[in-house]
Amino acid sequence: MPIAKERILYEDQWLLAVTKLSGELVVKGRGKIQKLPLLDFLRKDYPSLAPIHRLDYETSGVVVFAKNKKTLRTIVDSTFAGWKKTYVAIVAGSPNRDQGEVDIPLPARSGTGNVSALTKYRVIERFRGCSLVEVNFERGQKHQIRRHLSMIGNPLILDDLYGDDKPNKTFGRFLKMKRFFLHASKAEFPHPDTGKQIVIESPMPHTFVAVLKKLKDNR
Repeated sequence: MPIAKERILYEDQWLLAVTKLSGELVVKGRGKIQKLPLLDFLRKDYPSLAPIHRLDYETSGVVVFAKNKKTLRTIVDSTFAGWKKTYVAIVAGSPNRDQGEVDIPLPARSGTGNVSALTKYRVIERFRGCSLVEVNFERGQKHQIRRHLSMIGNPLILDDLYGDDKPNKTFGRFLKMKRFFLHASKAEFPHPDTGKQIVIESPMPHTFVAVLKKLKDNR
């Protein structure tokens, strides 16, 4: 069964971009899986597909795949020059400023030492005990958004790894949810063949929208 048409955000002979659901793996990990990872599912229709980047299991939104090795190599060799990814997230508390930057080195993906990492954030809306923020970066490290927001005292609510137990328990009971809310809303980058700027957007999931309504009603 092919992927639902509404989940395909962009497609040409070089690239395929789809909306990843929260609770869905992009590629198979080390642990036991409950359902087929997104890549394996898509390869039924696109045998040569390769992931250009990944999202955490609980994160939803735009994921871009290369349709062939040449396209993937072009992007990797350029070290993702010109790539910018934008996310929306619900964080605990309220950032001190309406917008700011977190410029704190993080562990390299290779596992050897730390590398520079810059995350920019903007507060979209403040609620009781939490806030909706927009976050973006150009070249991300593992768990960059989750780590950086936690470092400034505003971790994602319901994030068991980098979050705060007290607000997590409070919001878990109130929202009756267990997963954090992080959505990759937009990916912008130069096309690997034409160089034309591509902008791909993924609408906010219905669950995310429903949670925001509940938070607004609780103000």
